[in-house]
Amino acid sequence: MKSHRTELTFQVPTRRAFINITPQCRDALAESGIREGLMLVNAMHITASVLINDDESGLHHDYEQWLERLAPHEPVSGYRHNVGEDNADAHMKRQVMGREVVVAITEGKLDFGTWEQIFYGEFDGRRPKRVLVKIIGE
Repeated sequence: MKSHRTELTFQVPTRRAFINITPQCRDALAESGIREGLMLVNAMHITASVLINDDESGLHHDYEQWLERLAPHEPVSGYRHNVGEDNADAHMKRQVMGREVVVAITEGKLDFGTWEQIFYGEFDGRRPKRVLVKIIGE
């Protein structure tokens, strides 16, 4: 069995964003030479997420609105965590959206459903953050 590790770094200029990272994941797979196996993609920060869904701007807007209703950013004084910080809502948004995804690799390709893509979800941006891509297989 082989393994391959890649780190992606993002510095989103806004507080929140969804970024399609499927092309970078495909590049990592090509670098690995692995034809059959699994790819783990996980956010290495507790205020960011990795998820699989459709690359549709209306859906991303709906996520943004839904998450803001679940865990509004303001008032920041409403969160006990926000002592010297203002990102308690980002921790909660990450918890809802998840930490990582695992994708099957079949015949050297990511084995997706019809509309599936991998996204990095940022909930407390404006600084560099990392995403791990770990690939294992043959």
